[in-house]
Amino acid sequence: MAELPVASEVPVPGRSPGAGDPEAGLAIAAVCEATGLSARTVRYYEQLGLLPDVRRRAGGRRVYGEAELERLRFIGRLKALGLSLAEVKELNAVYAIAGSTRAMLLRLEELLERHAADLDRRIAELTGLRGEIWSYRERTARRIRALPPEVRAAGGAP
Repeated sequence: MAELPVASEVPVPGRSPGAGDPEAGLAIAAVCEATGLSARTVRYYEQLGLLPDVRRRAGGRRVYGEAELERLRFIGRLKALGLSLAEVKELNAVYAIAGSTRAMLLRLEELLERHAADLDRRIAELTGLRGEIWSYRERTARRIRALPPEVRAAGGAP
């Protein structure tokens, strides 16, 4: 089986040349391309504290590394699971203290359980709504069939 290239060996668009160069890293456009997020969203996540310590070049431009890319992907996965940014921020704070600790994983499990229960409730509500719609549709169809033929054919009131 062929070995996969190490991340540092894979060319990434927007990466500055020179691995030892303090300016090396990803420009925001490359981060956006890699994550599917907009530049505004990436900056907003930084403003919220979800991307702490983003480096800047001498000119003030942000420079992102693999850690920031991975964190953005993690945030995306959590959001896809239904977590709010406030919940992501809470998990981020717990993670920043000690990494993937038992406490963080238990909190994540708790949040996911709550979201699963919310989804089950919403599915039940939507199923009930679908039943009501079909019932109303059937009553409407019976009323249409009960109309005199000339009214049905005209498509309106006499």
